[in-house]
Amino acid sequence: MIDIILKAIPLGFFLAFLLGPVFFVLLETAALKGFKAAISFDIGVIVADIVFLCIAYFSTSKLLNSIKDDPALFIFGGGILITYGLITYIKGKKAVNTHNDNEVRQLKKSDIAGLFAKGFLLNFVNIGVLGFWLGLIIIFGPQLDMQPDKLLVFFASVLLSYFVVDLLKILLAKRLNHKLTPKRIISIKKIISLLIIVFGLVLVGRGIFPEELNSFEKDVEYNLPQE
Repeated sequence: MIDIILKAIPLGFFLAFLLGPVFFVLLETAALKGFKAAISFDIGVIVADIVFLCIAYFSTSKLLNSIKDDPALFIFGGGILITYGLITYIKGKKAVNTHNDNEVRQLKKSDIAGLFAKGFLLNFVNIGVLGFWLGLIIIFGPQLDMQPDKLLVFFASVLLSYFVVDLLKILLAKRLNHKLTPKRIISIKKIISLLIIVFGLVLVGRGIFPEELNSFEKDVEYNLPQE
């Protein structure tokens, strides 16, 4: 089982540093709202990963491949991200004159469920995450003989190493807390909102122009220097 765990750990590290809306919102949450808030958000993200993983495991590869490449899902997920980004950007802009240092940093108990849901939904609307877990099952499943106990150890190790790296990111981001002024907080929120909008536009683009984007990716790969 040790060799299975050693195979899984690098994938958990890769997943933790995979740039996407979740990556930036996690850092924002840790810096602005503290450790407990970021943990609540991150647990929501991991639960979404577990749901995707279960879908990938209990469904057929043919069905999942058709789902993960469905343009409508890319457009739907991208539209949600764009809407969320626009709403948070507008709220941040209006909040410049109303936020104070204490209001931004305090976390109420009632916020924990909301942060969990936020993490879950931000991860769940990104259909590319489903493709990631499907790819891992297709690649590593046969190597593990599709045995449930081996698969459980493998994917539990991926998620655990992912969570450990996220804890380190949260602790590092939290150290910035005392350096944040209200103006800097609003600037961070606006930047994160714009990044989420960009990720949403990329997803929508994949849904509207799938063939063009696939062709572009192949051209880029072809033109990369070969070793």
